Amino acid sequence: MERTLSIIKPDGVARGLIGEVIRRLEKNDLKIIAMKMLRMTKKQAEGFYAVHKNRPFFQGLTDFMSSGRIVVMILEGEDAIARYRKLMGSTNYKEAEQGTIRKDFATDIEKNVVHGSDSPESARFEMGYFFNSFETAD
Repeated sequence: MERTLSIIKPDGVARGLIGEVIRRLEKNDLKIIAMKMLRMTKKQAEGFYAVHKNRPFFQGLTDFMSSGRIVVMILEGEDAIARYRKLMGSTNYKEAEQGTIRKDFATDIEKNVVHGSDSPESARFEMGYFFNSFETAD
């Protein structure tokens, strides 16, 4: 079984999409093994997205991600990373497949409702950023 991080971003939380995102996860056999709601500070958002610090979108992204509450979850399932990324849809919601979370709910490329790890390495870092071993133990 593989694990990955999922974030319902501030736009998804503010728009009342938590239940819908969770419904889609569970419908697609992605088991939630840890979950919490929190609000990142700007500094915490910068730490989480540090890999993008030299990209032109970094400041806007970290401003947005620290603008409101988020829901962070660890998902578990067979090929969880790839399956969740397919369920999310393309980062650019205009290019996302029909029926994906981003195609159905995103309002722009930044306000695209969800985040998911893109590799086993990033999943390990991202899960560890928000959850300690006590919270993720079986």
